[in-house]
Amino acid sequence: MASSWARGRCMERIAALDDARLESHEYRSAVLREIAGVLGHDAWVWPLADPITTVGISPMANTPCPQELPLFITLKYSTALNRWTSLPVNPARALSLAAVSAGELSRSESWARVLRRYAITDVLSLVFADRWGIWGWLDLWRGDGAGTFTQKEAEELSALAPVITTGLRHCSARQFQMGSTAGVPNHDQAVLVLANDLGIISQTGSATRWLDLLQPGPRPHHGIDAEVLNVAAQLLAVEQGIDAHPASSLVHVGDGVWARLSATRMTTLFDHGMAPIAVTIQDALPSERIEVFERCFALSPRECRLLELAATGLDTAALAHALGIGRYTVQDQFKSLFGKCAVQSRSALVAMACGR
Repeated sequence: MASSWARGRCMERIAALDDARLESHEYRSAVLREIAGVLGHDAWVWPLADPITTVGISPMANTPCPQELPLFITLKYSTALNRWTSLPVNPARALSLAAVSAGELSRSESWARVLRRYAITDVLSLVFADRWGIWGWLDLWRGDGAGTFTQKEAEELSALAPVITTGLRHCSARQFQMGSTAGVPNHDQAVLVLANDLGIISQTGSATRWLDLLQPGPRPHHGIDAEVLNVAAQLLAVEQGIDAHPASSLVHVGDGVWARLSATRMTTLFDHGMAPIAVTIQDALPSERIEVFERCFALSPRECRLLELAATGLDTAALAHALGIGRYTVQDQFKSLFGKCAVQSRSALVAMACGR
């Protein structure tokens, strides 16, 4: 356990990482190095999340069981105990699996079927959420001989949650500022058909291009992207009554392009009388982009309304009439939006939020 001085310096350095405007993978890697200096752990899993659906995207992990990725993701989504959607927020509080289960770790399906075989003795979980949504969650694992996480250690990790949450939201906001969709062609819709074990049964020819843009899983599952596994696992969790959020996610794939992934159950029976899962990948609609954009940039309800109306092409006079405010007030609110989103014109604001 680190000293109070070391913990304070850790907080300061993590806050400084946000100012460095790092890409999300770089940001999380740097934060983990800081956490490791004050809180010992042997492995970790850290995905981002769609702030609306809470489904995991862009995951990072360092675990001893990459070969069991589809099973582990399925169990993570279908295990209610310490699931990220049930962890405390406002304020965020890290919870130890050993503490929550009163030492009966087998109450966790993911521990009973996977983690116990790798001598994992405890998992400390924390969700990063604010009023605008869930931005990710972190699981720290301790292995055999390292014991369990103490209440004090859980409190130390919890204290870092607000500054990390803001950093993650800022990383997501910067994804809208990366590149432009001008000149980027539309992608054909793709469909992947998955069995219940999340193995690919079939896919459309258009899937290859999308899979090249998304994040591949670790070997030997590098042929199926991690975001595909996550939306499919969410569908299974919904079917089991574990969670009610939609089995879909919005994922930035570069050059200002966002993809919408959705999982649904097909009707034709396949293996053992079960219908397979269809995961659809397509360009995100402007209405889907703008909703996530508003959350990433922490826009107020009034700013959201102004942006949404501006996206329909209304001029200043029409905006003022629709909002019941003066024209100069409209212009002042746009100036506030420009400052928040680092743009200099309405057209640039709308293009960044909505795409083409």
